[in-house]
Amino acid sequence: MATGVTANRAELIAIANSVASEKMIDKAIVIEAMEDAIQRAARTRYGQEMDIRAKLDANNGDLRLWRVVEVVEEVDDLYKQVDVKGAQKLQAGAVVGDYLVDPLPPIEFGRIQAQAAKQTIFQKVRDAERERQYEEFKDRSGEIITGVVKRVEFGHIVVDLGRAEGVIRRDAQIPREVVRVNDRIRSLILKVVRENRGPQIFLSRAHPDFMKKLFAQEVPEIYDGIIEIKAAARDPGSRAKIGVISHDSSIDPVGACVGMKGSRVQAVVQEMQGEKIDIIPWSPDTATFVVNALQPANVARVVIDEEEDRIEVVVPDDQLSLAIGRRGQNVRLASQLTAKAIDILTETDASEKRQNEFVKNSETFQNELDVDETLAQLLVAEGFSALEEVAYVELDELAGIEGFDEDLAQELQSRAQEALERREQANREERQALGVDDALADLPYMTEAMLVTLGKAGIKTLDDLADLATDELIEKKRQEPRRRNEDAPKRPEHKGGVLGEYGLSEEQGNEIIMAARAHWFDDEPAAEAGSEAEEA
Repeated sequence: MATGVTANRAELIAIANSVASEKMIDKAIVIEAMEDAIQRAARTRYGQEMDIRAKLDANNGDLRLWRVVEVVEEVDDLYKQVDVKGAQKLQAGAVVGDYLVDPLPPIEFGRIQAQAAKQTIFQKVRDAERERQYEEFKDRSGEIITGVVKRVEFGHIVVDLGRAEGVIRRDAQIPREVVRVNDRIRSLILKVVRENRGPQIFLSRAHPDFMKKLFAQEVPEIYDGIIEIKAAARDPGSRAKIGVISHDSSIDPVGACVGMKGSRVQAVVQEMQGEKIDIIPWSPDTATFVVNALQPANVARVVIDEEEDRIEVVVPDDQLSLAIGRRGQNVRLASQLTAKAIDILTETDASEKRQNEFVKNSETFQNELDVDETLAQLLVAEGFSALEEVAYVELDELAGIEGFDEDLAQELQSRAQEALERREQANREERQALGVDDALADLPYMTEAMLVTLGKAGIKTLDDLADLATDELIEKKRQEPRRRNEDAPKRPEHKGGVLGEYGLSEEQGNEIIMAARAHWFDDEPAAEAGSEAEEA
């Protein structure tokens, strides 16, 4: 009999050691799972209502089983309580309030109890393994990891990472890349998500950071921080651009990334399935960086519109197709790299555009300021493009134009202010004819022109305006690129917000909407007072 007990003890410890080693989890967790399984089996044998505890010695496999009872004056629960008289039999000197240990004899595991214990242990070990996997990978987002392709399911690649599994979803793969089971594959840990069925590790080979990490592995200067990749953009499987800068003036960032005879960049290109990479010197000057990003095309001029956050690039007529690239790829990657919207114009187009704007602004000044064509063209040539600029510019700046004096400058400003007043009055009359409430005119940032636009859109009361979301009010209309490949898919028309043309900021839009909704909240105290009066 003694020999059988010893064998069982040794077997328990051997099982615990084996499971802990195989699953790479703490042995204490496996011992705890076994104790829990034994406790469940004991409750099945002696009663589920009992508070039964089990303790398994991790060194020699010695198992102790007991139940815990509370000493009380009057017993309400026979399974968990005992009176003072019964307690004296268990432990001399026991008093009310003590918790006593009542040893239990060992139990025999039947087939059902053994199966239940096995399931309990498996579940505990599985939970511990999932927690271990999550803790191991949760802080590794952004790292490159190597794994083995385990299977391909519905276009998604499942990768064996050794201690866990990751998945490369279809949209995170390099297009047209052929992957087979048991292939070794490198990928970027995109994110790790905790879920009930275990941590989900999402991998990517199409993310720009994957390319940046590959360069860090191939170029020691990047790994050491001497060269920094400031921006990256990819069209996975086809072409990519990276902007690099050197913090050491003696090191050429582009040459270091290319390597001797292109060895370094070729290693990255091979890993990315032949994706062509343009390495571009980064510059803090936006215009210079845009010119570099559009390589290999030559750029004649760059115009930055900070208000619209767009960049207009003028290229020679023979460089247009090169600047745009096949299916717009070159300008699209340059836009992603610089985080700016880029419009491409030829010099002919730019000249025509400037001429049209010149004529339009000259006619406006002629009609509104009642001046001759020469004076109107002179104002436009000096950079004035709107009546507001003439009306509110510093008088010295206007008088400083060649051929102008202070009297002429004052007269022009006076006429510009009168023209703006006439325009405002006309808008006011049109707004009233449209039936727009005067209450809308009291809202912040509102002008008569804005109120006319609202009236034409059917927004005529505070409630009409209050029902809008901020982006429905102020979102700017998305401009189509000036040059677009004929084969590119057409995007649906984006009409923008009702007041998108007026350049309101998001904060201003929020303030207008909240001011329009203020009367909703003003009615609440009155309604509450009426309800209280009715109850009284």
